[in-house]
Amino acid sequence: MTVAGPGGFGAVLHAEWTKFRTVRGWWASCVGAFLLVCLVGLLATAAGNAGAGEALPVGPGGEAVNDDFSFVHRSLTGDGTITVAVTSLTGVIATDPGRTRPGLAPWAKAGIIVKDGLAQGSSYAAVMVTGRHGVRMQYDYTHDVAGGAGGAVSAPPPRWLRLQRTGDVLTGYRSADGRTWSEVGTARLAGLPHTVQAGLFVTSPSAEQSTGTGSGLAPAVATGAFDRIALNGGWTTGTWRYRQVGDDAGVSGSYTADTKGAAVRSGSGYTVTGAGDIAPVVGGPAASGVRPVENFLVGAFAGLVVVVVVAAGYITVEYRRGLIGLTLAASPRRGRVLVAKALVVGGVAFLAGTAAAAVVVPLGGRRSRAAGFPVLTVPAGTEARVVVGTGLLLAAAAVLALGVGTVLRRSAVAVTVVVVAMVLPYLLATASVLPAGAAEWLLRVTPAAGFAVQQSVVRYGQVVTDYSPSSGYFPLSPWAGFAVLCGYAAAAFGTAVVLLRRRDA
Repeated sequence: MTVAGPGGFGAVLHAEWTKFRTVRGWWASCVGAFLLVCLVGLLATAAGNAGAGEALPVGPGGEAVNDDFSFVHRSLTGDGTITVAVTSLTGVIATDPGRTRPGLAPWAKAGIIVKDGLAQGSSYAAVMVTGRHGVRMQYDYTHDVAGGAGGAVSAPPPRWLRLQRTGDVLTGYRSADGRTWSEVGTARLAGLPHTVQAGLFVTSPSAEQSTGTGSGLAPAVATGAFDRIALNGGWTTGTWRYRQVGDDAGVSGSYTADTKGAAVRSGSGYTVTGAGDIAPVVGGPAASGVRPVENFLVGAFAGLVVVVVVAAGYITVEYRRGLIGLTLAASPRRGRVLVAKALVVGGVAFLAGTAAAAVVVPLGGRRSRAAGFPVLTVPAGTEARVVVGTGLLLAAAAVLALGVGTVLRRSAVAVTVVVVAMVLPYLLATASVLPAGAAEWLLRVTPAAGFAVQQSVVRYGQVVTDYSPSSGYFPLSPWAGFAVLCGYAAAAFGTAVVLLRRRDA
C-alpha cells in the first residue's frame, strides 16, 4: 500500500480535519447537534397521558407481540400429533356500543396450536383456517406460511388440520377429506420444553369497516367449531381445560355480553369463541399509548438542521472569505479536496448522531416507563440499526449540504434547499394534510425517504392496521429509504465535483 506523501490524499484529509477542529463555531455546533438530539428527545418522553397503555408481551425474537386467544388445551410430553376437523368459522363485528353485526375478520383464526406454556409471548407453532386467507401455518409471531386457498369453512365438508411434534420440529398439514394430507409448513422452535401445552384455539383481530370519514377498525370476535379430535403420542389423560390467554381473548364491556371468550363441549368436539390476535405488534389500536423507539429521536430534526448549516458553511465560508483559492492551490486536485471535506463533516455528523441516539434511546425508554408510558419492545438488532441509522442520516444530510453548498456557493440558500427538500416532505406526509397516496409518493422520491432508517416498527402482511405515513409508516424499507437519500447526496456531490473542477476559484 502506498502511503500518501506531503501532497497526497492523507495530507489533504489531515489539513481539512485541522481546519474543521480549529474553527470553534463548527465544532461547537456539532456538540450542539448532539445535545439537541438528546434534549429534545428526552423532553418528548414527558409528553402525553401517563398510563395510556400497558406493557406488551415480548416474543422469542425480542419484539412486542399480541398474544390473546381462547385455548382448549392439554399437556403434551415428548412427541405427538393432534388432528381435528374445523367444521365452521363464524363471527361478529362491533358496530356501536352494545351492538354487533354478523361478520368475520379476514385474519380471524381457528386451529391447532402447540405452545411453550400459557405465558403471553412464549414460543408457539400453529396451523389454522382463517377468515379470508385460507389455511396458514404461523409460528413465533412473525412467521406466516400460506397453505391453501381461502373460502368459507362449513360442514360438509370440513377443513381437516393436523399438527405433529417431533422434538423441537413442528409440522402442519391440511386435508380436504381427513385421509389425504398435504404439508403446510415446518417450524423449528429452539429450546421447546419436553412438556408443552397444545390443543384448539380461536382468536380474531379487529376488522376494517367503513365510517363516515373513511375506514376504521372495529373489535371482532370469532367462533370456531371443532370435531373428531384425534390424539397420538404423549398426551395427558383426562379432560380438556379451557383458558383465555391474554386480556383481549374475550371482548365485552362496551359491546355485548355474548362476545365473551368461551368453550362449549359439542358432540365429539368443541365450539370455541375468542378474540385478540397472535401476531407481532405493528402499531395502531393494539399499540395505543405505547411508544415506539423512534419517538425518542424527534430531536434528530433539530440536530439535522444544525449539521446542514455546518456542512454548507464548511465550503461556502471559503468562497465568502476568498480562501478557496488558497485551499485549491495547496491541493490542485480539486476533487479530492471535496472528498476530504465530505469525510470530515460526514464523519463528525455520523459520530454526533450515533452518540446522541445511543444516549437518548435507552434513557428515553427508561424515563417513559418510569412515568407510566410503555415502550414498544424491538429486537436488539433493530434498536442498533435505529441508533446507527440516526448517525448515517445526519452524515448523508451533511454530504448533501456540502454538495449543494459547493454548487450554489451561498450558505443560506444551500441550507434552505436541503432543509426544505428533507424536512418539508416529511412534515407534509405525516401531518395528514395530503391523501395517503400522495404522502407515500413524497416519502418514496424525496430525500425525506431517508428518515425511514429510523423506523423500528415493521409491516407484516398478516397484521391489519393503518400503514399510512400519518401513522408513522414509510412506504420503503429502512435501508431502501436511506438509499434514496444517499442517491440525492451522491448526485449533489458528483455535480459539485464537476463544477469545482470547471469553475474559477
